[in-house]
Order: sequence, then C-alpha cells, then structure tokens
Amino acid sequence: MEQTNERAAGLPVLVAGGGIGGLAAALALVRQGFEVQVLEQSPAIGEIGAGMQLGPNAFHAFDALGVGEQARSRSVFTDYMVMHDALDEYQVGRIPTDEAFRARFGNPYAVIHRVDAHNCLLEGALATGRVRLQTHTRIERVEQGAGGVTAFDQHGKAWQGVALIGADGVKSVVRQQYVGDPARVTGHVVYRAVVEREDFPEELRWNAASIWVGPHCHLVHYPLRGGEQYNVVVTFHSRKEEVWGVTEGSREEVQSYFQDICPRARQLIDLPKSWKRWATADRDPIARWTHGRTTLLGDAAHPTTQYLAQGACMALEDAVTLGEALRVHGNDWDAALDRYQRSRVARTARIVLSGREMGRIYHARGVERLVRNDLWRGRSPERFYDAMEWLYGWNVGNCLAAH
Repeated sequence: MEQTNERAAGLPVLVAGGGIGGLAAALALVRQGFEVQVLEQSPAIGEIGAGMQLGPNAFHAFDALGVGEQARSRSVFTDYMVMHDALDEYQVGRIPTDEAFRARFGNPYAVIHRVDAHNCLLEGALATGRVRLQTHTRIERVEQGAGGVTAFDQHGKAWQGVALIGADGVKSVVRQQYVGDPARVTGHVVYRAVVEREDFPEELRWNAASIWVGPHCHLVHYPLRGGEQYNVVVTFHSRKEEVWGVTEGSREEVQSYFQDICPRARQLIDLPKSWKRWATADRDPIARWTHGRTTLLGDAAHPTTQYLAQGACMALEDAVTLGEALRVHGNDWDAALDRYQRSRVARTARIVLSGREMGRIYHARGVERLVRNDLWRGRSPERFYDAMEWLYGWNVGNCLAAH
C-alpha cells in the first residue's frame, strides 16, 4: 500500500465528464485536498437543456460544495407544486413550498435554468485553481494498476490518475466497459423549450412547478430567470420505435399527440418556436458501481426517467457523498469507494424505480386515471411533507447513513 500511495502521489483524480455530476465531483474532490483533471468529450464545457427543478436536497448539496449562494441567486423560488388533470382541469394535488416547507426540510424548492446550475459549479471549480478542464477528450478505455488508473482517449493519449470517476452520462463509456448492460428505452419522448415571458399566457404565469397529466402524456411549466422566461416540457408515448438520444423537435409531431386535452393546457404546446426532442431511457439499477479505483457517478451510475425531477439532484448528492466518504476514511480510496457505493445504491435505485411508477401515475387513463385523481384528495401539506421526507430529508450530515 505504501508503494501504491508513493507512485500515485502527485497524480490528479480523473473525472470523465464535465456536466453537472462531473463538476460537482471535482468540487467535492478538491475539498478533500485532491487535484482534479476533468475530461469532457464535447468541444466546450457546457450544458444543453432548459429548466430543472431543485429540491431541498439539491440545495444541501450545493451548500456542501461551497456554491449554495450562487445557486440561490440564479433560482426562482416557487410558492407551490401543483398537478392538474389535463382533460378536465381537476386539481389532483397542490403542495405549498412556503416557509413551513422550508422549515421542515431546511432548504427551499426552486427551479433554475440548467445552464445556470452548471455555471455555478463551473465557476466554483475554476475558482479553486485545482481543477483542470480538457475538452474534445472522450475516454474510450480504462486500465488499472498498482499506481492508480490510466484512461485512454480517442486520440490514444494516456491520462494517469489516482482514481477515475465515471461521470460520463447516460451513455457512459466507463459503465459500458465495466458493466456492459443495455439501456431500457422507454418509448416516452420529451420535448423541452424555453418561452419568453411576453409570449407566455398570462393566465398560466404561476410561480409554481406545474404539471398537467393526461392519458399517455403530460405537460410541465414553471418560471425561469426571475420570471423572464418559462420552461415548457411535454412528454408523450411515441407511436414509433425510439432510439435513445437528442434531436431537433418537430412542431407538427408534438401537436399531433395532444388533440384531446383541455384548451388551457393545450396552448402550451403552441408556444415554442423551436423544440429539443429527447427519446428517453433508463437502466435497471445495479448493485456494483465501483471496480478497483474506478467508480460511477450521476447518470452513468443510475440513469433515470424525469418523472421525479431528481436526475441532477442525485448527481449532486453522489458528489457530496463521495467527498464525505473520502473524508471519513482519510482519503483511503478503497474504503471510501466502498462506503460511497453502499451509501448510494439503494437510494438511487429507489429514484429509478419510483420514477417509473410515477410515470405510470402521470399517464393513467380510464379507471386508473380516476384512481390517480383520488389519490391525494384532502391530503394536508404536512402529510405531503411526510411522504417526501425520504427524498428531501437528505443532507450532508446523513449522507453516509445507509449501508
């Protein structure tokens, strides 16, 4: 072991992927005294997408990574979450995210543009002076030895590190090498767009995370950037065989799936001038993320559908938990990676499996729709908060509690 540490001395930790998970990991690692080399396959470090939702657990993670105030300054703090039936406008459930919510979970509920969330982490990482970023670099193969990890990119260049964090997203090369499991293409297609305030219906300018649920489809909207823009997301079950990926969307296609919903909700799909189209997938949860000095993080570890709005939040939690595992084990990588994995596998698997079930609830039809609309009738805010405790009660103090 002494020889290993000696040979690894001075090497950075390699992080494959410069998205939200990769940069959060970099910040967590720097806080434990490591130098970090981020390897990103894209031409630039950045994010695509539109809005994202931040539960209290995400703010606990941002705080632990030292960028909580930056995230708060770019967020819109919602007054409530609300679900309506998209056929008849029935209000299925409404959850206040007010002072009582904040008192219960120690942090607010908010929405933020994905680019803004990513920039908080990027600025934080660059400010440390200990994170190096390399673009146009796609990891294709990993080798391990007594001295640590060597990652080979598409140009044949070897990158050496004391360990490798595979934060390379839903189509992770690192996961493919060590796990090799297939993706589960859902057949659900997501269209995302951002609409300027002046183009957004005044009657729907709610300060809320809002969802309209219908048979085999749903629509989401919420404000961004101080209410100057609105995020619009629509999801439907595709009529054709889908291949996992992102493409340009077609206005005609998305409109063709929403003929039967109420006019108030349907106007949302007429707003965007352009759409991005995501054909979604997840993977079945796995019990083993760690292979020697290599581990998975974020979507590489637990790609999930969007129905719980927790994909990015889980990546942030992963990063904080990895840092805490290293801290309590004195930067002993073997012990820390084992602890990290044990602390995260069941929780993130619950997200993946609960996301699938929530998608079924959102898209219920016939009698199942009637059951869905009765689920939360008369439920008090406190009972909603009790049901959310497992999700929003996570923080840096309890992140290593699972075994």
